[in-house]
Amino acid sequence: MKRAATGLLIFAGLVFVVAKLNEDGRTWVGYVRATAEAAMVGAIADWFAVTALFRHPLGLPIPHTAIVKKRKNEIGSALSEFVTQNFLTGDNLTRLIREEGVAARIGAQLEQRAVAEAVAEQAAAVIRGVTEVLNDETVQGGLENVVFSRVRAVPVAPVAGRAIDWGLAGRHHVPLIDSTLKGMGTFLEENQRTFRDRLRSESPWWVPEALDERVFEKIYDAVNRFITEVGGDRNHELRQQLDERTLELAERLKSSPELVERGEELKEEILNNDEVRAWVGGLWDRIKEGLIEASHNPQSDLRLQVTDSLVELGHKLQTDPQTRQTADKFLELGAGYIAERGAEPITEIITKTVDGWDPDESVAKIEDKVGRDLQFIRINGTVVGGLAGFLLHAISQVLL
Repeated sequence: MKRAATGLLIFAGLVFVVAKLNEDGRTWVGYVRATAEAAMVGAIADWFAVTALFRHPLGLPIPHTAIVKKRKNEIGSALSEFVTQNFLTGDNLTRLIREEGVAARIGAQLEQRAVAEAVAEQAAAVIRGVTEVLNDETVQGGLENVVFSRVRAVPVAPVAGRAIDWGLAGRHHVPLIDSTLKGMGTFLEENQRTFRDRLRSESPWWVPEALDERVFEKIYDAVNRFITEVGGDRNHELRQQLDERTLELAERLKSSPELVERGEELKEEILNNDEVRAWVGGLWDRIKEGLIEASHNPQSDLRLQVTDSLVELGHKLQTDPQTRQTADKFLELGAGYIAERGAEPITEIITKTVDGWDPDESVAKIEDKVGRDLQFIRINGTVVGGLAGFLLHAISQVLL
């Protein structure tokens, strides 16, 4: 475009020279000469104006030239202010979200598993970055404080009482009793010889051994039958009594100040146990190690669950109006926050970026974007100048 505009100027100059040399009172040649002369003036004037925006014409330090180079920083500030006032406003961002259906468009992307996997990968990278930059001692101390504070805040005895109520109501204790009775029967069978030897050692010397053996068999069989009877009858009187006593214990745990106090003492003993404190102390290390390992592995449960959740979210954003409306509101709130608190940092980036540009680089960037249109100004100046020259010459001919 520069060559086209300059070529037109040269063409006008050649026409002017030829017309001037061959005018000799010819009227029509006078019109050509005047048109070419005015076209040159218009072309040169617009060349000067366009060139003065970016550099000194012919390298001469003429005042008010090389405007972009001299006022680069002011242009950056004006650009950032323009962006703030006309783009990064709450109304503009909210309108954009509503008109463009941003939530639905996000959903269309997330529903594609490849996109969801890419987002999950970026989320995993964020998790790795956060876990790496966090101060382990600070996090560990905070985690310990949260764990111990929450445990200390919950009275253990009433919780145990409610747990017993829940277990009895759902008959969850029945398998436990069955297992206990079965274990007792096995224990007696495995230690039958030990119990027999103990009876012999405790029996007086003058009692015949056959009598000891008979007494042991009677007692052993009676205990075995009782255990089998209780184990086979879930409505046995002993079981009912056990349920009643357990319910009484549950009520006492919930209401007895003594048991509540004793429960708190027991809880403190557990919390102050060295092994418990060591386990809690290493909790953050185990969590961190697990997070980093899971974030690196695309097939880990963490990555797969995040991906599945994103795909499901994308589907809901497209098919569920309520979910889409909720997402739109969230995005609008975020846009309002950006407009209120984030616009200034963003525009500062524009200002500082332009300030950091090399002046010659700035001129090259701007001229590369708008230079083509500016060369049309030179071409238009040549044409308009020529027409103006033609009209002025015509008027002068009429008046003279």
